[in-house]
Amino acid sequence: MNVEDIREFALSKSDVEETFPFGDNIIVFKTNKKAFLFLPLSAETLRFNVKCDPDLAIELREQYDCIHPGYHMNKKHWNTIFVDGTLSAELLKKFINDSYKLVSKT
Repeated sequence: MNVEDIREFALSKSDVEETFPFGDNIIVFKTNKKAFLFLPLSAETLRFNVKCDPDLAIELREQYDCIHPGYHMNKKHWNTIFVDGTLSAELLKKFINDSYKLVSKT
């Protein structure tokens, strides 16, 4: 996946808005006025931040080298996913879906 793939996937969800509260270098996708995906545009390696169940977040970090505690985020609830080719597009989409569901139900 590339930046445009991630962007298009996020915008395909119901009631999603694309915002730039931190300037032109990061897209924040929101639903229900709450962020579920942060997508930096100027990072050397493509990455994004997604919300995650706290217990699952730890498991994923232990299982995959490309998943880290959320960069500039609450480390308990957010993961940073580095898109380095080790995870399938389906798994990346699952992480985005899970984040969206966590935010949209609140």
